[in-house]
Amino acid sequence: MSEPRINERIHANEVRLVGPAGEQVGIVRLEDALRLAREADLDLVEVAPMARPPVAKLMDYGKFKYEAAQKARESRRNQTNTVIKEMKLR
Repeated sequence: MSEPRINERIHANEVRLVGPAGEQVGIVRLEDALRLAREADLDLVEVAPMARPPVAKLMDYGKFKYEAAQKARESRRNQTNTVIKEMKLR
């Protein structure tokens, strides 16, 4: 999966904005969403680019990437548990 577009890399004129706590803010102009992100010292991350209008969320992008990497590492760790059986020969 490619990296999501953030802040000024978002191309839409309007976005469906989701707040940092997951609350629906509504459909707002991109400029207003970027202003809200700057005021809250957060990033505007496009989470559903194929929706009409695209869904964007206010979040700390660095923290989001770190948590996603942790989840991926944990899932890989849990996935590779193989049980080795032992047989004794006489």
